[in-house]
Amino acid sequence: MTREQYILATQQNSLPRTEHPQFYPVGIYGWRKRCLYFFVLLLLVTMIVNLAMTIWILKVMNFTVDGMGNLRVTKKGIRLEGISEFLLPLYVKEIHSRKDSPLVLQSDRNVTVNARNHMGQLTGQLTVGADAVEAQCKRFEVRGSDGGKVLFSADEDEIVIGADRLKVTGTEGAVFGHSVETPHIRAEPSQDLKLESPTRSLVMEAPRGVQVNAAAGDLKATCRKELHLQSTEGEIFLNADTIRLGNLPMGSFSSSSFSSSSPSSSAPRQTIYELCACPNGKLYLSPAGAGSTCQSSSNICLWS
Repeated sequence: MTREQYILATQQNSLPRTEHPQFYPVGIYGWRKRCLYFFVLLLLVTMIVNLAMTIWILKVMNFTVDGMGNLRVTKKGIRLEGISEFLLPLYVKEIHSRKDSPLVLQSDRNVTVNARNHMGQLTGQLTVGADAVEAQCKRFEVRGSDGGKVLFSADEDEIVIGADRLKVTGTEGAVFGHSVETPHIRAEPSQDLKLESPTRSLVMEAPRGVQVNAAAGDLKATCRKELHLQSTEGEIFLNADTIRLGNLPMGSFSSSSFSSSSPSSSAPRQTIYELCACPNGKLYLSPAGAGSTCQSSSNICLWS
């Protein structure tokens, strides 16, 4: 024992001892204790309510080990059943429907499908709206059920219709603003085919000829001013049982020459006309007889 320890020990023993020592309680008593118990009880009730709400949410949302609700996580991806709503953008690679049900994309305004390249630039867009369906792309194609034959394609240069037959069912027919190139134009059975240009001319051209055939009906060509039949290297051949040219002007003839040539003036007369042509190509009718005016009556060719 050191000197300092000895002095301290002797001093403590020399101190007077009291008969009633004072004790100080250690702990929480009174209103503090009651507040502590109240907070502990409140925490316990909150935990029980939180656990009950968690169990209720798991049951209502149908949480399982495969997913939640209509959402199922499979090896091939995510499967949604029923109606699903997406409030934020959805990024997927492929969307497939079930084999026994269609795929329906519905929106209150419109449905827009965008395609972008690796730089994020818009390369194609398909918008289905309430008034129209719009497609913005370099080339638009519609293929058959087998995916091989192109039924319709459109780009900046041309529009190609690959169907075997193009059928226009409108009452007004088809209106083309520019030229049309096709090997065959045919009307429906028991229907008339009409090619019309209301305000301009109608031109049909082909390197090896144009064939217009009406197997069971009439062929009619009507124009407002002039109808030209022109053959640059060949001929114009009219082959029919009867060829009629109506509304041709009538030429004049001398009755004296016709009466002198007839053996009897009392014989019945039969009106016979000649078809005469002027040097400019115009045709007219002239009564046939001894005094034919096809060569003599030059004033007939001056009609307009």
